[in-house]
Amino acid sequence: QRQLVESGGGLVQPGGSLRLSCAASGFSGSITDMAWFRQAPGKERELVAVIIRGGRIRYGDSVKGRFTISRDDAKNTVYLQMNSLKPEDTAVYVCNAKTFDSIRDYWGQGTQVTVSS
Repeated sequence: QRQLVESGGGLVQPGGSLRLSCAASGFSGSITDMAWFRQAPGKERELVAVIIRGGRIRYGDSVKGRFTISRDDAKNTVYLQMNSLKPEDTAVYVCNAKTFDSIRDYWGQGTQVTVSS
């Protein structure tokens, strides 16, 4: 069974940092793209960052220069380093994966990030 499991969320003060992890299992090396999305209450889901196998990366405009996505294919894990966090970064962060052997997207259960003093 294919699964994505996020960890690392929590409560942090403005200006602080958090590192999210998303561990993939059951994919047998089929993952191509891995991404982080977020959704805040009352807002649409937005792309935070995506990293394609081979290293090409794209960030959402609101996080450029503050967030860094990386992946370790040996560990089947994608990371999101979040620095200079702002209250508007508060959201549920969800991991996403695409594979070369399926047309569907795979999603994790999400991890809550709250930025507040």
